Amino acid sequence: MPKNPYKNNALTQEYEEKAKNLLKAELKRKGVTYAQLVENLDALGLQETERNLANKISRGGFTAAFLLQCLNAIGAKNLHLE
Repeated sequence: MPKNPYKNNALTQEYEEKAKNLLKAELKRKGVTYAQLVENLDALGLQETERNLANKISRGGFTAAFLLQCLNAIGAKNLHLE
């Protein structure tokens, strides 16, 4: 099966890095650990392990839906895009 050219695109990789940094910054700003995020996501009905969550965030290649679920789970109302 051929590799996904979209995934290997430099612009895509740049924005995956931005998404990762955005989520990590919001977690830090709210003082939420990965373990707490796992608990908060579980309360929303989303099962993640702490290890899986850390891997997903470190790769940065998660969906917009996952980003929004995490932001909702930590109670983020505003985003700092800079």
